[in-house]
Amino acid sequence: MSADPAAPSPAPAGGEPMFWGMKLNVFSMVMYLAMFANAIIPFAGLILPIVMWVTNKDKDASGTINRHGQNILNMMISFAIYFFVSGLLILVLIGFITTPLLAILWVVFVIMAAIKANNGVFWPIPYCIRFFK
Repeated sequence: MSADPAAPSPAPAGGEPMFWGMKLNVFSMVMYLAMFANAIIPFAGLILPIVMWVTNKDKDASGTINRHGQNILNMMISFAIYFFVSGLLILVLIGFITTPLLAILWVVFVIMAAIKANNGVFWPIPYCIRFFK
């Protein structure tokens, strides 16, 4: 009988299961860093983290991948709303200040969340609306 393709890779000598060939903390970090994939392929930064989350959330017994995936989705939706409002504020000139600030916050928050995920810490991203809990 063949192995279930949906199951996580067998645990290495340390006993920790692998997700897409990575340990849990590394996989969680890569989920956050995948948001930067927009720089290479349009919309990849939106699609890749969601695909990583959806394909592995049920395979992780600890629920870590699900928590990080929900955190990423909350960030994506929240910042899309903030950027839309900031774009409208360009009409009254304040948007020229808020849009670059939002972009800087987005980059800093993604990097901070990725570092914390790699260290095994869940970090709820500040200023994000909790659509998924």
